[in-house]
Amino acid sequence: MDYQLILHEIYEIISAQKDRGELASYIPELAKVNPDNFGIYLTTVDKNEFGIGDCYTKFSIQSIAKVLSLSLAYKILGEKIWVRVGVEPSGTPFNSLVQLETDKGIPRNPFINSGALVICDILVSQLKNPLQDFLSFIREISDNANVNFSKSIIESERSVGYRNIALCNFIKSFGNIINDPDEILNFYFSMCSIEMSCQELSKTFLFFANNGFINSGNKQILSISQTKRINAIMQTCGFYDESGEFTFKVGLPGKSGVGGGIIAIHPNNYSIATWSPKLNKKGNSYRGMRFLELLTTNTQSSIF
Repeated sequence: MDYQLILHEIYEIISAQKDRGELASYIPELAKVNPDNFGIYLTTVDKNEFGIGDCYTKFSIQSIAKVLSLSLAYKILGEKIWVRVGVEPSGTPFNSLVQLETDKGIPRNPFINSGALVICDILVSQLKNPLQDFLSFIREISDNANVNFSKSIIESERSVGYRNIALCNFIKSFGNIINDPDEILNFYFSMCSIEMSCQELSKTFLFFANNGFINSGNKQILSISQTKRINAIMQTCGFYDESGEFTFKVGLPGKSGVGGGIIAIHPNNYSIATWSPKLNKKGNSYRGMRFLELLTTNTQSSIF
């Protein structure tokens, strides 16, 4: 399949259409991003790479990092993590507090903010130097020593993070946050500040398409079963209350971030990253969603 030609054709179609989204202006630093940025990068399991547009420009991956923190926690604790966080779609916005009261502090899944905070708490308990150890894990799976946190985005998120502060303390009141909320929030804001390009993001997530293996199949990060299960959670929960729509139109496991990035996985085939900062009303990249819909439709390559 000529992926470069396919990417080019769809990129031209999407670029010619009006971008109907809005920047995530509630985070001051994200409001400064050029709204016209648009990049795509696809990496196949046999290490062929294809990119177009602003695919080498770094951006804040935001909630996409939740998949990586979950992977490390799952790698360390195994099935024990599901005692503290569920695997069901929430059907509510990513920063909702509503279900926590009913569910007694157990978040519905690890990709809504409350679930990600519990995963952060697990990592803070399990890692000797939590932030540095988490960053080292990402550098290992990405084979990129230059991946880093963004201090300006951390401070920007902290300055407006009232909802996440409320979530963390509310979960703490149910006993499902063990450590000091300030430490958990610092880890969470730092995690979400990680910057990557579409190229880096696509290559980092390739192990989800390769049965958990990195380094040309020489090292396994997650077991086949663990990889399958995280892909399944991406499929059902990766786009918050638009996850069903993404499954219906795109048909791939994936995860979005309010920085405008999307990662999508075609198991045994490829990992693809898109970036366009303008978001739809659900907080997902308008152009990214549309691009991936056309990709799987035109190539007949969804998992269904």
